[in-house]
Amino acid sequence: MLKTIRPLITYGFIFFMASALAANASPVQMAKTAAPAPASHKLALDIFKELVEIRTTLDIGSTKASEAMAQRLRAAVFPESDIQVLGPRPNNKNLVVRYRGRGKLRPILFIGHLDVVQARREDWSFDPFTFLEKDGYFYGRGTTDMKNKDADLVANFIRLKQEGLIPNRDLILALTDGEEGGDANGIQWLLANHRDLIEAEFCLNPDGGGGDIKNGKPVVMEVQTSEKIYFSYQLEVKNKGGHSSLPVPENAIYRLAAGLTRLAKFEFPIKLNETTRMYFERRAIRETGQTKADMLAILKTPIDTAAAGRLAAESAYYNAMMRTTCVATMLSAGHAENALPQSARAIVNCRMLPDDTPENVLATLKRVLSDGEIIITRIDEPFLSPLSPLRKDLMDVLDGLAAAMWPGVIVTPTMSTGATDGRMLRRAGIPVYGVSGMFGDMDDVRAHGKDERQGVKEFYDGVDFTYRLIKALSQ
Repeated sequence: MLKTIRPLITYGFIFFMASALAANASPVQMAKTAAPAPASHKLALDIFKELVEIRTTLDIGSTKASEAMAQRLRAAVFPESDIQVLGPRPNNKNLVVRYRGRGKLRPILFIGHLDVVQARREDWSFDPFTFLEKDGYFYGRGTTDMKNKDADLVANFIRLKQEGLIPNRDLILALTDGEEGGDANGIQWLLANHRDLIEAEFCLNPDGGGGDIKNGKPVVMEVQTSEKIYFSYQLEVKNKGGHSSLPVPENAIYRLAAGLTRLAKFEFPIKLNETTRMYFERRAIRETGQTKADMLAILKTPIDTAAAGRLAAESAYYNAMMRTTCVATMLSAGHAENALPQSARAIVNCRMLPDDTPENVLATLKRVLSDGEIIITRIDEPFLSPLSPLRKDLMDVLDGLAAAMWPGVIVTPTMSTGATDGRMLRRAGIPVYGVSGMFGDMDDVRAHGKDERQGVKEFYDGVDFTYRLIKALSQ
């Protein structure tokens, strides 16, 4: 998962769940009356520890973890026919389990990835693949990205099965390999080879959502409904070169630098979509002064470009949420210290809004660079993936549960500037919503880094949240 550090988001109104989603009680009532479940906490902890201590890095794969979770689900009386461990290679197998329901509605798919990025013992304060509880945190590789959430899902599938819940629809859990890299992405493989196993009305992806803590206090729960689209261009200027003792005005480095300077001064136009419009609308409720005024101004038609400029200057995150961005990230030129450069190259990385087009981005770059001698070559094919439309039924459930469990925490849809497996499902026509009750310190993001950790209380709260969420969507 590519996770960005997100700003404090505030939200001043709460929706409550409509009775149509619950047979006898609303999710808010269920959240308020649900009893503590220490047995379920112990189960979730045992699964969490087991997963962290199974190495699932790229060189090893995730098959062992998939088989371990399959065994736990078998022991919880899931039929063998509803548990699949399958994948493209022996070391790269995924787990898919189906929790049979009454079939009143189309299934909900829950996804999580079992693989983690590499971690070296010498880079950590302790063994990254030994689960450790210390000072109110669980430590280990994958504790936030995302074996905490994998354990959460498995534990709650088991708990609900043992409690005898028969959901109103099938619930599908897919724990996959290859999200962090390599050529064995589990979601992509399942879509291509066994789509019937994961076909659903919509998907909940804990990897794309979650809560932020600021100064020790939970403040926001983000619901990912879309992701920006990643691709890069190479810019190159070629020249005949020559001896550095005989410089001439036509210099490949200077020419490329002039084009990059023009790009540095350019900003793509502001374009809000359903998600980002609601993001700024809710954000503005509790803001004050110029920031509040600017957020309200960009919601009007036409957009106040001066207001947008002030917001962009205030926060790089606000800027990225409002527009497509292209930025120079790498530079190389010349072949010898005493020779005029025969070529100069730069890499420009673009993060495109999901409702923009690569053709428009390329045309814009050509116009801004304004130099036919700068050769523009796209390096990679953009993985186009649409927005998931906002679902009022889901947002109402999340609003109600968050209000009951974390009073004052606000829920907002968001467009991720990073990437998750959700983009593949969206492209395949299955809407995806990044949802998780796991909270973490927004100023201390350790995913992929040293001494990755998950708060103990926050882990158990997240497990309770998922239990209530699944029940709310299943009755």
